[in-house]
Amino acid sequence: MKITLLGTGSPIPDPRRAGPSTLVQTDGACLLVDAGRGVLMRLAAAGVLPPMLHGVLVTHLHSDHITDLNDVITTHWVMAPQGFVLRIVGPPRTKEVVDAILASLAPDLQYRLDHHADLTWTPNVEVTEVAPGDVFTMGSATITVGATDHRPVEPTVAFRVDDGGTSVVLGGDGVPCAGLDALCANADAYVQTVIRDDLVKLIPNARIQDILDYHSSVEQAGQTAARAGVRTLVLTHYVPSMQPGQEDDWRSRAAAHFTGEIVLGDDLTAVTL
Repeated sequence: MKITLLGTGSPIPDPRRAGPSTLVQTDGACLLVDAGRGVLMRLAAAGVLPPMLHGVLVTHLHSDHITDLNDVITTHWVMAPQGFVLRIVGPPRTKEVVDAILASLAPDLQYRLDHHADLTWTPNVEVTEVAPGDVFTMGSATITVGATDHRPVEPTVAFRVDDGGTSVVLGGDGVPCAGLDALCANADAYVQTVIRDDLVKLIPNARIQDILDYHSSVEQAGQTAARAGVRTLVLTHYVPSMQPGQEDDWRSRAAAHFTGEIVLGDDLTAVTL
């Protein structure tokens, strides 16, 4: 199993970091988790094009996690042969969002249908809304849905991907909670979005301060990993943006609570389990 951090950025635009998105690859499954800003460029850099995906997993419907879902849908449609289905799985209201994306693309869809004689179908998108406890398959992978706490954004979910005896949990946004602990239990890897609360507290902006309420700190991610007995902790979605040379500082804050391997870095940082 290979985990690639396609986008490690946040809602604040950063020329070095795409929006939150992670790629999980096994011998029989290729999964995109969230679809933040610039995801297709990073996906291509990782050697994957949309028709190669077995599906898209959406942890929640905050704009920074779905900004480029429209690009994934459109490019999959244009590149894939007829009959290829793009599976999108997410929490309740995911279908509402996808339907709105398709409605916004209506002029583009018609232009392409008018122009290309061999293109006679509209995007074939299958949306499934899930709840904690649901289990399903994509390719060779078995995926279990867990509850997360990102209130007032709710419901939000995390996904555990098991394939070939190896497992990874994609935690999405949120603070530590029992649902996440249960999903992470004894996983080989746990991918968590994190903030540096010590740095955020220095920013004199009420809207920025609000994010402290519902995002895991680096330290809390380490604590969750330790409680759950995971082997590798992967940090992503750095707020504020992790600057060059700061990696050891971020890592040390998680390492104070977790003794396993800690992975973090720039976009396209990858770990093979």
